[in-house]
Amino acid sequence: MESPIKVFSNWVLSGKDVGMEKNHYGSVKNMIEYSTKEIGKFSFLDAGCGNGWVIRNISSNPNCEKAIGVDGSSNMIQKAKSLDNKNDYICSDLLHWSPKNKADIVHSMEVLYYFENPETVIKHIHNNWLKKGGRLIMGIDHYKENKPSHKWKQETSITIMQLLPKQTWLDFFKKVGFNKIKSWYFGKDGIWNGTLIITGTK
Repeated sequence: MESPIKVFSNWVLSGKDVGMEKNHYGSVKNMIEYSTKEIGKFSFLDAGCGNGWVIRNISSNPNCEKAIGVDGSSNMIQKAKSLDNKNDYICSDLLHWSPKNKADIVHSMEVLYYFENPETVIKHIHNNWLKKGGRLIMGIDHYKENKPSHKWKQETSITIMQLLPKQTWLDFFKKVGFNKIKSWYFGKDGIWNGTLIITGTK
């Protein structure tokens, strides 16, 4: 068993990171459309940006004034920078990094369950990453109601993968102070329950 950072760093070396965009594009497109539909000009932070594909995508939006990707894997950040010299990429632990300027939107896809205590990360984002009125939107495929995902920890040999029900994630958002909390599933197909998307504003 290895840490999430170690596993994803190895994915860069093997080229497996490329599949992240293919596998998550539909869910992320839905999340971005929702979070930007009525906002006008905005700044955007991607928490756990991987190779930067979401940042490269969002930065082409004419309303996006600033886009920053943050990831704990130095290999991921190096690859992101090699593919994009327009936007900023920072290698740091999400729990200990804070932006110089708070953002309108914080986006996170398939990241937050890799922390020992996801509520702590969500609280840190709420308090230190977001402007007043700013939005956190997160998507995860590994959760209790999505039964095909239950075996992923064994299959990937990753040390930390929290398998939590939807209500627990909603409670995290409520407890740290988010308002106007909403949730939905995207991409449900047979026994695959789809991406669980949760969002709230500060």
